[in-house]
Amino acid sequence: MFFDILPNEIVTHIFLSVSDVSSVLALASTCQHFNDVYHKQKLGILTQAADIEFGPVDTIIQILTQNPSQPAHVHRSVPMSDALLKEVCRVGRIAQQWEGLYPFKKWKTDYSSRRLLTSGERYTLRRALYRLWLFTSAFYTKQYTRTMRNVPHVVHERAMLLHNYSTPELAEMLDVHNILKDVIANNVCPSNGKIRQKFQKRYPDSSHQLLFNIHLNYPPPPNPSWMTGGDGWFNNSLITSAKYHQTHLSRLQPSRHHEPGSEGWGDDISHYYVVEDMMKLDPGKIMFLRDRTPMKQQVETWLKSNVEGGVEWFINNGETFSETLAFVVRQRGSDVEVLKDAVSDGEMGVAVVEE
Repeated sequence: MFFDILPNEIVTHIFLSVSDVSSVLALASTCQHFNDVYHKQKLGILTQAADIEFGPVDTIIQILTQNPSQPAHVHRSVPMSDALLKEVCRVGRIAQQWEGLYPFKKWKTDYSSRRLLTSGERYTLRRALYRLWLFTSAFYTKQYTRTMRNVPHVVHERAMLLHNYSTPELAEMLDVHNILKDVIANNVCPSNGKIRQKFQKRYPDSSHQLLFNIHLNYPPPPNPSWMTGGDGWFNNSLITSAKYHQTHLSRLQPSRHHEPGSEGWGDDISHYYVVEDMMKLDPGKIMFLRDRTPMKQQVETWLKSNVEGGVEWFINNGETFSETLAFVVRQRGSDVEVLKDAVSDGEMGVAVVEE
């Protein structure tokens, strides 16, 4: 039987069985008959493919529709649209980047255990990432200043969101949270010690003495078009590959115009607070900073230009997921340290070690 004479019901079933959006679009372009069936049920077909490739789509929708007028823990049901589906795919592609990065960070020292994630583990990672993203969107804004972090009704609001998830699901979120923190602490905002370690590894015979700046400054933005672009921080034209390559190589290269020690974000204590502040960024922005801003000054300038409401509320106002998680776990009669150990040992989390 020729494809172009298949009944519409069978063609629709074929479309709904496709596992990614790109393949749906490719299939729709094979013949006029397939293209007609596709356009009659476009949103339903693409939503199904997006759920298989990027899902759970419903959790992404909670991120995209979150607003201060409704509590974050209340589930929102909205009709799908072309614009919403486009944003769903954007968030999903960011999650796929974290899927690729997770094994390197999870087993960064335990090389013998490093492996690709299974399809089920990738789904679990994406779900945990989206839930962390929702927490970020809801509670890391200029309305939640440092003085409000322990206000009872604010703590209750944060806890209500985490109470939507079971303890194993909270362990999955904690696992992903640890990966995000590792990226910030070692790639986006490396400490003085990490810069020293990287410099000595790259230039083992160098006699250059690193000079570290103990002060953390947020300089005024020089209107950097390569960062903001015309469509905000996510514009694909933010930085060219050639410029990234040149800047990345110069990060640890000492010269008359650049001191590698200036790339450090402080000693252990000050670096800890920098990381706590930066953990308020959502996973998309963290991935952007990792890939597009290899220099400390670029990160500082991006913060000055892109943190909503200015950096005044952002700095010295660390993330609250960890303390909210501990609060919820205690309410359930458990010990958060036991949960952390279980995640660290691979007994709970995204990639569980099988005996």
